[in-house]
Amino acid sequence: VAPTHRRRGILRAMYTELHNRIADARYPMAALTASEGGIYGRFGYGPATIEQEFSVDRRLARFRDDAPDPGGVRMVKPADHRDDLMEIYERWRLRTPGGLIRPQALWDELLADREWVRRGGTEWFSFLHPDGYAMYRVFGDDPMVVRVGEFTAVTTDAHIALCRALLGLDLMEKVVFGTHPADPLPYLLTDHRLARLTHYEDDLWLRIMDIPTVLEARTYQAEVSAVIEISDGFRSDGGRFELQIRDGRARCTPTDAPAEVQMDLDVLGSLYFGAHKASSFAAANRLHSKDSGLTRRIDAAFVSDVPAELGFGF
Repeated sequence: VAPTHRRRGILRAMYTELHNRIADARYPMAALTASEGGIYGRFGYGPATIEQEFSVDRRLARFRDDAPDPGGVRMVKPADHRDDLMEIYERWRLRTPGGLIRPQALWDELLADREWVRRGGTEWFSFLHPDGYAMYRVFGDDPMVVRVGEFTAVTTDAHIALCRALLGLDLMEKVVFGTHPADPLPYLLTDHRLARLTHYEDDLWLRIMDIPTVLEARTYQAEVSAVIEISDGFRSDGGRFELQIRDGRARCTPTDAPAEVQMDLDVLGSLYFGAHKASSFAAANRLHSKDSGLTRRIDAAFVSDVPAELGFGF
């Protein structure tokens, strides 16, 4: 919204129309990435994935003697291995909460490697493993810094092998790459401080449009039986629901029974992929339950063995 037209309800009107169209099309959820973190909670969006950035001084970084060394990495030209990259990314996406489908047009754009996209860096270099890949550019000449633009690993072995390859690049001072908060790299190094955390922020935001459909779509790690009340201050997509989770699957149905857990819709969006915990929102007075044991069971149910990630920005 232009600064000359603020406080006139223009953004709310735009979002009302947008979400009416989303509802008419029967999409069960909406997603976005946010330029500002304080805008979208009022519209029921919660940050659902987290991205962090490591900056590693590769001149000093050493792997522990007991750290695995899987190997299997080779250096390739990414445009020559499009099919390999696409196949690996698709396997990664299907197992990763939040992982986006990448259309052919976006693969075209990524591999076109246009000059203006490089922002002063080199063309793409790439490491390829049977279960992962890393695409990076080199910036500067004194010092030379490696910035990883794509890091996709389907297996732990692929992740470690790619990290070893990146930190083995001679003449480079630092390697910088984005990852998730559960990345094991610091535990692989003799000095974990060398994997310095330089950036930490939200990535994908979710608004759940159809609560029963969305809660029944994923799998869960623990059993829960509760009546949940979801408040939606923007639209009327909230309500009170009986949530029964058994054998990894959920059944969610509207009910008039008294609520045992209460939260706003944006909180549910943040919980959905397992990147945030119900107990953390309870501590912040944003999730309410008289039964702390129930809150812990929700934590256990919604957690994911595979960390939530977006895959690429949009």
